[in-house]
Amino acid sequence: MKSVAIKKMETNSKIYIAGHTGMVGSAIKRNLESKGYHNIITRDLLELNLLNQQETEIFFQKEKPEYVFLAAAKVGGIVANNTYRAQFIYENLQIQNNIIHFSYKYGVKKLLFLGSSCIYPKNAQQPIHEDSLLTGELEYTNEPYAIAKIAGLKMCESYNLQYGTNFISVMPTNLYGLNDNYNLETSHVLPAILRKLHLAKCLEENNFNKIRKDFLKRPVDGFDGTASEKEIIRVLNKYGIEKYNNNITVKLFGTGKPRREFLVADDAADACVFLMENFNFSDFVDNKNEIRNSHVNIGTGFDIEISELAEIIKKVTGFQGKVIWDKTKPDGTMKKQLDISKIKKMGWLPKIELSQGVENVYVTYCG
Repeated sequence: MKSVAIKKMETNSKIYIAGHTGMVGSAIKRNLESKGYHNIITRDLLELNLLNQQETEIFFQKEKPEYVFLAAAKVGGIVANNTYRAQFIYENLQIQNNIIHFSYKYGVKKLLFLGSSCIYPKNAQQPIHEDSLLTGELEYTNEPYAIAKIAGLKMCESYNLQYGTNFISVMPTNLYGLNDNYNLETSHVLPAILRKLHLAKCLEENNFNKIRKDFLKRPVDGFDGTASEKEIIRVLNKYGIEKYNNNITVKLFGTGKPRREFLVADDAADACVFLMENFNFSDFVDNKNEIRNSHVNIGTGFDIEISELAEIIKKVTGFQGKVIWDKTKPDGTMKKQLDISKIKKMGWLPKIELSQGVENVYVTYCG
């Protein structure tokens, strides 16, 4: 591995956040700003198409950022991952290839690549250690996305070994928070359940003004708050929110038995900034001839059943009706909890507990 002089990130350092409007990217931006960093570069989708190699190179050539947080990605829940398999592998590979390569070409001092815990084998020993990577087959429903993320962390590792760059990779557990995706077709499990139970609560109260407000903010299947009551009811039924007489039921995917670990995006962002401020790629490797699995897990170290998560959200939203589990739908991996011993030894721990995090998110969702 080539050696490279490492400089510490300073408050006036030029920092580019790729994906700053997304849940994690916006949390990283808030975290950096709260710590006094003031030279932050951002570009939205209209200003810079990260799928386009030429546009991305022109941006790096012109702006020459010193530090890069690679939080831009195409993401989604189990349905989206399984339905749009080609888009998930192509778009994620394209985005990360462009950003990582041009970060090397134009002298970025340090880059942080955000991966996902789905990179690990579906039958990995729990809790999942970083060394579990590539030791077994992946969960089928999100295999294309996982392969793209594995390629990203291996690209960072390989550029470090060949070119002496300082690119580090983090693998966060399931994230939720401000600016999450609440699309009922493509969202992850927590925001999907939160929105469904919120809409169900509105229906329970027969409060169509609240439902219309929700649809105006986040249209569903092309219908916004101006749709007829009949159309809105049809859409709600499609996504498992139904009313029989005065009883409201919500149908959720699977058995509710899979266990998942959830980390609020603000804690994930804090971990990312902590690593960028204090650690380099050289801190994650030893003197072995073969350097592997230099990435770092980020999580809470605790998991719960999806059915337990639904009960937490039910309490927060105030929904009184019944949750029904649709066992014809896939569960995905039955357990996925990360071993966070590596980052704990480095001195970082999460701060926000799940029920408090969900409550905070719901306040902003309704705002």
